[in-house]
Amino acid sequence: MNRARRPPLQHPLAPVFDRAVDSFSVALSPDTIRHYRGTARNFLRFLGLAYPQVNGLEQLRREPHILGWMSHLRSKVRPLSTASYINQLIALRSLFNELAWSEELAELVRLIRREDFPRPPQRLPRPLTLQQDQLLQQEFRRRNDLGGNVFLLLRHTGMRIGECADLSCDCLRSTGSEQWAIHVPLGKLKTERMVPVDFCACELVQRLAFFRSRDPLPADGRLLARASSKEALVRQLRDYLHQVCHTLGLSTRIVPHQLRHTYATEMLRAGVSFPVLMKLLGHTSPDMTMRYVDVALTDLQREYQLARSRPRHLVPQPKVPSTRIRAGLQGVIDSLLAAQHVLEMFRRVLPHGHSRARLDRLSNRLTKIVSETRKLRTP
Repeated sequence: MNRARRPPLQHPLAPVFDRAVDSFSVALSPDTIRHYRGTARNFLRFLGLAYPQVNGLEQLRREPHILGWMSHLRSKVRPLSTASYINQLIALRSLFNELAWSEELAELVRLIRREDFPRPPQRLPRPLTLQQDQLLQQEFRRRNDLGGNVFLLLRHTGMRIGECADLSCDCLRSTGSEQWAIHVPLGKLKTERMVPVDFCACELVQRLAFFRSRDPLPADGRLLARASSKEALVRQLRDYLHQVCHTLGLSTRIVPHQLRHTYATEMLRAGVSFPVLMKLLGHTSPDMTMRYVDVALTDLQREYQLARSRPRHLVPQPKVPSTRIRAGLQGVIDSLLAAQHVLEMFRRVLPHGHSRARLDRLSNRLTKIVSETRKLRTP
């Protein structure tokens, strides 16, 4: 995306914060560095307008400077979402931690406290409804253009839209006889993965490769042509989905990421295990995957009935020997084992308490008696 370069912020602390951000540059992505600079700029702009007399780090105080900035964020005409507000606090706290070390001002660490962070919102799964999913897929197939094939590929692979924009021309890999997978490059979590696909998804990749071969832009190794930047391509695809939803009379608030939620829910209902689903989505934690999965009441009822019909968690009940009791010493051992079985079955139905504990001790004694009896020699 082409951004107009902003003039440098005229504040005495601006160079100090710039040096703190530069110390992060080696380990962070450009987008993250841009977020840190934006947070620092936002804070210093507020500080310059509300407290122009502050021109040194040693003058910063929690009250009124930091708490005033927090109040300023919450009082905007277009209020920040809770997640964005938390991200701003995290970024500024990280900068203060860096400055506390580099400028030897330990009090900067205590300017933003743990209790300042609101509870993050609970992200609910947002899969498409069955009707929305069917209508969109039908419309994408009917159009059969670049955008339609891109969104069908997203729907059948669960990729992020940014990952799809980065796919290479040779992303489709053979993994065996009649088996194929798409190589998804490094994405949001800096992980790459192989996503198994069926013949339908293979055809989608081939169609996109055909569209790429017909595009006048020079080849750059990517499956999707970029006229300017990745951000512009993603924005163009989002606009395409918005137009399709408007044409079908669906909510224009549907976003590409909901196709990923729909894919995750579909895979789980098809029987894909949770660890495998994490791998398919490229997640690194189960909590993240749970945000994508919609467990409906019908899913709960199905799992409940399955558990009732096949209670694998129950301990197998011991069986009474069905053979006739033998004579002699072996018959004595058989009788002791049968008595121990009856005692154990009765003990299990008792509630936890004194009687159950005493029967457990008697059962242990019978075990010892059986062991000693086996050592006897018959005359």
